[in-house]
Amino acid sequence: MATTEAQKLRRMMKRFRVLIMGRANAGKTTILQKVCNTTDQPEIYDTKGNKVRVMIYARGNHDITNEMVFKSNPDFVFHDSCGFEAGSEEEFESMKKFISECAHATKLEERIHAIWYCIPMDDHWQTFQRSEEKFFQECDTGHVPVVAVFTKFEALRPVAYGEIKKQLQGVLGEERSKRIAERVEELFIKTRVLDRLYNPENRARPKSYVRLQNMNKQNTNCDTLLESTTLALDNEELRLCLVLTQKSNMELCIKCAIA
Repeated sequence: MATTEAQKLRRMMKRFRVLIMGRANAGKTTILQKVCNTTDQPEIYDTKGNKVRVMIYARGNHDITNEMVFKSNPDFVFHDSCGFEAGSEEEFESMKKFISECAHATKLEERIHAIWYCIPMDDHWQTFQRSEEKFFQECDTGHVPVVAVFTKFEALRPVAYGEIKKQLQGVLGEERSKRIAERVEELFIKTRVLDRLYNPENRARPKSYVRLQNMNKQNTNCDTLLESTTLALDNEELRLCLVLTQKSNMELCIKCAIA
């Protein structure tokens, strides 16, 4: 893309806006830190642009309309749904209203551009709880793509190993790793989480999904999430905006340029 076109787009679309959803301890903050290449906590601003001193996730004290911004990359704006997952019907309705209004906002820059729904895999028999069920069955996300993010995917490996420990006796190297990986896939399929996410009766269905693991380690990143989100966007301007906003994945820039 020519420099003048990039500058024009940046003036029009100053920030890329993401709603991140999921239960407490799903690893949401870690994902945002990885995306923005920082270990700092975000700064929080209300709808009037006033800085909120303390970020409180406690039920009843969280406002989904607040904007979360990291100093390392202020071109990303995040909203956190934290509250409705274990909250009241009123909180759920407030979340639905926020999504509907942002999804259908007249100005492109005021819309939510993507939704990341985080589902932790450290308790793989409870991947799809009532909160996920209500969101995907009842929420109208319009043209906003939803990306399902399976976090803590590494938690399936020790479970898989425990189930086939006896069969692995005497098996070494690549074959050992292959068999464990195959059992991990079997465990993932058995959760039936994909069947429930892509139920034809759901109002919202993921445009794509990614698996993230070992996000607590320094050498990991969210490149797969950024790439999946970019490809899920059906608006070329938004795709370019995301590519310009993220600053770490040069491969994504090249792929988008080729496309």
